[in-house]
Amino acid sequence: MDFAASITRLPIPHDTARAAEARAMFGDLDAKTTDLLVGAAGCSPYLWSLMQKESEWLPRALAECGDDIVVHEMQGFEDLDAQDLGPALRCAKRRVALFAGLADLGGVWRLDQVTGALTDLADRATDLALRVHVRAEIDRGKLPATDADAGGIFVMAMGKMGAAELNYSSDIDLIVLYDDEAYSEDDQHQARASLIRATRKMAATLSDNTEHGYVFRTDLRLRPDAAVTPVCLSASAALAYYEAEGRTWERAAYIKARPCAGDIAAGERFLAGLRPFVWRKHLDFAAIQDAHDMRLRIRDHKGLGGRLSIPGHNMKLGQGGIREIEFFTQTRQLIAGGRDPELRLRGTVPALEALAERDWIPADIATELADHYRQHRDIEHRIQMVNDAQTHDLPKDRDGLLNICQMMGDDDLDRWSETLRTRLERVETLTDAFFAPGDVTEMPEISPEAQAIIDRWDNYPALRTQRAQQIFRRIKPDILARMTRAAHSEEALSRFDGFLQGLPAGVQLFSLFEANPSLIDLIADICATAPGLAAYLGRHPEVLDAVLGGSFFAPWPGLSGLREELSLRLEQQMAARDGGYERALDEVRRWAHEWQFRIGVHHLRGLSDASQAGQEYADIADAAVAALLPLVVDQLAERHGPPPGRGAVVLGMGSLGARRLNAGSDLDLIVIYDADGADESSGRKPLAPRAWYARLTQALITALSAQTATGRLFEVDMRLRPSGRQGPVATSVQSFRDYQMNEAWTWEHLALTRARPIAACGQDGAALADEVEALRVEVLAAHGHDARVLPDLTDMRARIFAAKAPDGEWDAKIGRGRLQDLELLAQSFALRGADPARGLEAQVRAGQRHGLLTKAATERLLSAQRFLWRVQAAARLLTEKTLNMDELGPGGQEFLLRETGVTDLAELKSRLNETVAAVGDIVEDALSIPHDPAEESEA
Repeated sequence: MDFAASITRLPIPHDTARAAEARAMFGDLDAKTTDLLVGAAGCSPYLWSLMQKESEWLPRALAECGDDIVVHEMQGFEDLDAQDLGPALRCAKRRVALFAGLADLGGVWRLDQVTGALTDLADRATDLALRVHVRAEIDRGKLPATDADAGGIFVMAMGKMGAAELNYSSDIDLIVLYDDEAYSEDDQHQARASLIRATRKMAATLSDNTEHGYVFRTDLRLRPDAAVTPVCLSASAALAYYEAEGRTWERAAYIKARPCAGDIAAGERFLAGLRPFVWRKHLDFAAIQDAHDMRLRIRDHKGLGGRLSIPGHNMKLGQGGIREIEFFTQTRQLIAGGRDPELRLRGTVPALEALAERDWIPADIATELADHYRQHRDIEHRIQMVNDAQTHDLPKDRDGLLNICQMMGDDDLDRWSETLRTRLERVETLTDAFFAPGDVTEMPEISPEAQAIIDRWDNYPALRTQRAQQIFRRIKPDILARMTRAAHSEEALSRFDGFLQGLPAGVQLFSLFEANPSLIDLIADICATAPGLAAYLGRHPEVLDAVLGGSFFAPWPGLSGLREELSLRLEQQMAARDGGYERALDEVRRWAHEWQFRIGVHHLRGLSDASQAGQEYADIADAAVAALLPLVVDQLAERHGPPPGRGAVVLGMGSLGARRLNAGSDLDLIVIYDADGADESSGRKPLAPRAWYARLTQALITALSAQTATGRLFEVDMRLRPSGRQGPVATSVQSFRDYQMNEAWTWEHLALTRARPIAACGQDGAALADEVEALRVEVLAAHGHDARVLPDLTDMRARIFAAKAPDGEWDAKIGRGRLQDLELLAQSFALRGADPARGLEAQVRAGQRHGLLTKAATERLLSAQRFLWRVQAAARLLTEKTLNMDELGPGGQEFLLRETGVTDLAELKSRLNETVAAVGDIVEDALSIPHDPAEESEA
């Protein structure tokens, strides 16, 4: 780095006498560097004293040292003993402080480089001081032997040091802990005493003010219960304290914490163990109130309230100061960081950027606060550079203020003061709006019909408390403004009214909206964009509880993760003896509704696509059936005994079997059992196997589809079982084999191509599931080459078209060339090729693999099915009725256009028609069906 060439600004000398002395001392340097040294000396007695002490070193350092000044000045320190380390560290501190101060004043370094260098110095000094005294304890035979690095002791850098944001004359906040697992139980007492001694000596090495000066003022009081605990305590004791007694301010403190010295790996393990304390799964609204109360207590304690005045203003704790920005940022991180690990950043500016990037705060606010933060820190550094004082107060006299102004390169004090006042007031406005929102904003203009809806709200349960009413009054104008901007504002408002009416309580939710305006956008988006999702929300307002949890914006956990979570919830519910079977059904419904809502929101917000959403809806169904089946079995077994024979398998058919559901899908199920020669069950009231499994099936249908206090889980369709509505609800595996081999129609074999075991019960249920799957493939192999397949398929296709026309011009499912037509063709490929593929895409590819479809036709069908599914999945999310663009409104239309990758409705209509025509032609070519364009036109 060419230091002189990097100078971009110069301080104006305040004391001309010191400036003249500096010019005489360093006049041989280049003009720009000399002017910087002269200005620094003229403004800062402290920097001038360092220049005098280091007059021989400084010119060489400016020419040779760059960004690696800390490494350069601390080379070889690890070989020093305790006696020599103290003076060496103080010399390094003096030189780094001088170099960093000049680089700061001259604009050679950015703020993060200045604070980064000071933090690097603190890290290295702390580590060296700790290790030298631990080593001395070992050499004296006082510390028991251990393989742990540095005797298992580690130092947590807190506050600004943890965030690499040390200010120019900062003290350092440290918490010293040790890994108690590094020592045997017998050695714990001796190890603890030895490490406490090492910690005290480390602190003295850093903070004692000797003839050589000091390194860093060191504060160890942030440790747990500092009034009664030693300066070094075990990690397990610290974790136990935070779990039992940790407070919000301690949670906030650990946002910036990081291991900086000693056994870093042990420090990282400690932080991992502390993660649930800091980053809680559910939002704790006390975090907001606690932060606000803390701000007020600090102001009262420091006497910082009242009218904002520049002379004597505290740049850290005063109104609009640095701490306001830090509190604003950290509290937001506490709210959202449990759900979003991307927000768990230590630095204030990076955290602001991440919060904006993740839509927790507006980007312009984040940018503005980051700019104010940097400017405030620059002023703070100059205040401290004057006399190396750990102060954040601007001078009270005009001459002192002018000195700070001139250090900033400005000699117009009145202009500088007014600019600073504007900045402080702006920060106060931005942050105070979060912690203590101001007056209610003006209500938007609304129609008499809308006013009639609003007038009902005060009588709703969610608004029955004064606190809820106070919060809601503040957010109500924003909600209404967003609703009135919707294409069908009264309809959107009506949907919101239904949602609000169903809320049992409102304080937490309204507080969440107030703290996270993006969630008001979410509610407005749903009400104004997706009538279907809004109706779902109105039926299940409790799903918004899931938004408060950490999983709502987390990655999809997969089927295994869902099953584990639901199993745990049911175990906890049953262990609490909270209502038994009926409450368990409600718990499964609540769980499924929350996850279904999450899928819908992610799809609506573009966080997932139609294909992913289809699989996720199927995962929910799989997990719900798998969780409910054993509950139903246990209920039945209490009276009639356990499942007779080997057990039963639940087959998912249709879209469930293919793992592609939409927001409105029902479940197609078949139950197959194997009595294995058993005559009856072994319960108090025995049942024949056929009756036992019939009751099991009926109970499972009820468990899935019954309307309870928490709503319905799924509609269930059993018509795909052998003999349809006329057949038994549960079928023995022997009867299933006979029927499929000898009696089933082609359409039943086609349906079997998508059958998938999703749950099993009984002593041999898992093996029975494997057997049923093998039987499925066997049936396909036996009947796939039957000469009746194509004629039957052609006849079936004609019957379907005759029975039901497309549901409007935007229907992507029913009719020639649409999804159902494409699915029939794909199923025929799986049947004719005896291919185990179940999913639509896999079955289409099976057509090419078995020589039933050309490569070009395959790719065309795959492209078509992706497009048609996007239309279908979006339609079912947006509305529970026929897709009508006029009723949908601009918001819903924009979502549909985004999903399908087109620019307007005309293009969407054209692409839909072209796709349907192309698919229809391919289907008919593949089935060797003559195509009459006139018939299509007439239809």
